[in-house]
Amino acid sequence: MKTRHKTFGWNRGLTSLVTALSVAMLAAMSCTLSSPPVSERTMPSAVAVTVNPGGPVVIKTQAAEFDILPSGYIQAFLVKDGKRLTIDDPGTDRAVPGGSLRSGGKELGDFAFDFSQVKVSEAHGKIGARGKRVELTAKAAGEEGPAIEKTLAVEVYDDFPNLAVSTAAYKNAGAEDFNLDQVSEQSHRLNASLVDPQGAAYRLWSFQGSSYDWGKDDVVEISKSFHQPNLMGAMNPNGIGGGIPVVAFWTATVGEAIGHIETLPLVLSLPVKVDSDGRIDASLVIDAKTTLKPGAVFSTPRSFLAVYSGDFYEPLRMYSSVLQREGWAIPKPTNEDYNMSWCGWGYEFDVTPAQMLGTIPKLKELGIKWATLDDRWFDHYGDWEPRPDTFPGDSIKKMVDDFHQQGILAQIWWLPIGVEDGEQGYEGHKYSVAKVVEEHPDWLILDKNGKHARMVRHLAALCPAVPGVVEYYKQLTEKFIRDWGFDGHKLDNIYTVPACYNPKHHHKSPQDSINAMAEVYKVIFETTRQLKPESVTQSCPCGTTPSVAWLPYLDQAVTADPVGAVQVRRRIKMYKALLGPQAAVYGDHVELSEMPRTAQGFAEVGKDFASTIGTGGVVGTKFTWPDYGPKFKNVYLTSEKEAYWKKWTGIYNAKMLSRGTFLDLYTLGYDVPEGYAIAKDGKMYYAFFAPEAGKTWKGEVELRGLQPGKYRVFDYGNGKDLGAVEGTNAKLAAEFTHHLLLEVSRL
Repeated sequence: MKTRHKTFGWNRGLTSLVTALSVAMLAAMSCTLSSPPVSERTMPSAVAVTVNPGGPVVIKTQAAEFDILPSGYIQAFLVKDGKRLTIDDPGTDRAVPGGSLRSGGKELGDFAFDFSQVKVSEAHGKIGARGKRVELTAKAAGEEGPAIEKTLAVEVYDDFPNLAVSTAAYKNAGAEDFNLDQVSEQSHRLNASLVDPQGAAYRLWSFQGSSYDWGKDDVVEISKSFHQPNLMGAMNPNGIGGGIPVVAFWTATVGEAIGHIETLPLVLSLPVKVDSDGRIDASLVIDAKTTLKPGAVFSTPRSFLAVYSGDFYEPLRMYSSVLQREGWAIPKPTNEDYNMSWCGWGYEFDVTPAQMLGTIPKLKELGIKWATLDDRWFDHYGDWEPRPDTFPGDSIKKMVDDFHQQGILAQIWWLPIGVEDGEQGYEGHKYSVAKVVEEHPDWLILDKNGKHARMVRHLAALCPAVPGVVEYYKQLTEKFIRDWGFDGHKLDNIYTVPACYNPKHHHKSPQDSINAMAEVYKVIFETTRQLKPESVTQSCPCGTTPSVAWLPYLDQAVTADPVGAVQVRRRIKMYKALLGPQAAVYGDHVELSEMPRTAQGFAEVGKDFASTIGTGGVVGTKFTWPDYGPKFKNVYLTSEKEAYWKKWTGIYNAKMLSRGTFLDLYTLGYDVPEGYAIAKDGKMYYAFFAPEAGKTWKGEVELRGLQPGKYRVFDYGNGKDLGAVEGTNAKLAAEFTHHLLLEVSRL
């Protein structure tokens, strides 16, 4: 009798490690979605399953249909107004497999499913109490080649009728070892012309969840030459990485998304590419790099397929809701998370206490309650002690005390995990050897060659899977918050960490460091809240999307160095989907809302407060004052700018739309002009933005979401009464150049 082995490809067989991490994370999280009541759990599922001889298996809900085709391809349909809508195009000219293997450079994707042996059962799990589970088995077609058996399991839950969860297990049924290089699942071929025959097949809007490249748009209109690898979890060669493991696509009527629903930052890819026939290929790809012994099984993580109406907000909302059922907690924002913030980054790397404190008169005049001490106040990355040339003695603590005496709270900038090791440098700062590295050289992450692994800013990294490292960051947090008196953090340049090959750490997998990254941010967040319940912990994945690893351990998200106002708006919408419609999302420095290119890079000269206020974000700025000369001229608060800043900070504090409820009523890319809606205090607030910068837009805007009745419309950006509208199918004639901000109240 042969021994059966089971390999989980997404963690290279490390079942015990993942179980331990999952249990630890679940024990620490308390803000999960509540379970259905007992009466609901005993009700029969409304999901219907039909097994057709020879296929397909049809899984149907009141909102969607998922057809499992003979090739294993799962085709999704949105059921709306009696119609089945889809952009899923498995094609008739070629058999598109739903998943495949690669071994020795060859692809194995032709599996023959046995529809006479389909198993249909009730689905029970954290995702929902009611649903259906379908299992199908297949063998690799053909007499030649490896003997591989595939089991495909698909679950659809009543609580999530637009979403199907699937896993695949591949068994080596042969007598010889099978070298498994790569596994692809959730393979889909998308075609926009299925719902818009006049358009190109690739003409879809898309959300790409990877932390791919600094400043790159994560919401894009797909072009004919589009290709993006979308590595998730692991670090890119440029030092960034992590990401939200979701890619989404949509038209004006129907959208589709794929991703995985594991709460760990699994290392895999969601590549997207426009094929030669103009259709879009998307899939979930795992570099297995393992050998299956006879009888061994390789199982994929739980992936999902969602079909919906709207833009990227809908699949991200579903994704977040499912993860919360799995124990992925979303902290409730503090009251302070919604207050405006000024940041000392206007003074760049060599800021002084005098420059920080010198802005206090203007902070008070503008109603700004927070001040952030930004980059390079410290001597060495890793030690985080004040620079003796700019913050000598106890001047940093005295500065915080002075802010507090003036009624202003203070955040401190720092970059966890990264440390100086005497090699390389960043922005003119040559690295020394940090004291923590001298005392604990064995804490460092090592690469495959036994050298110090590099992260962002060319820094070495402390391994978060080492218990002493986590305790060290707890002590640092206590120093900043308790001893120095800071009220919160600006954690910056946060992406992921390198894989760790340090033999002294006794890892079961090099990915242990990536999986454990969340523990560092968890201890910073929880320690800070224990010391100061009304603190603000902000985490910034500069220029990219955040990571699923650390997203639960912040209470103020940030649009993360947006390149212009468009990214401000779209990233606020992204975070409202992931963290909840009342999430506190910092719009970052308003100066970033307009960034023309210069010979030196970008000139940060923006003043687009409307893109943050109108979408429900938290206003921020980094002006300098008083006048310190030409070096800071782009961000100096001139008298002209001061009047403008007073107008908009006054609007922000008066409306506080960041505390309102974000409503997903407009589809990005198809509703023109670009629209946003927020409900607050019995009123509706709308924000519309012209399609082209600097050009006037004229037409009718739809005021969606109103109940029947008569409403007063007020342009709160310009202080103008615009008359009244009827709530049913409310439309308003409008003409504006950049934005139109409306407050709508019932008469």
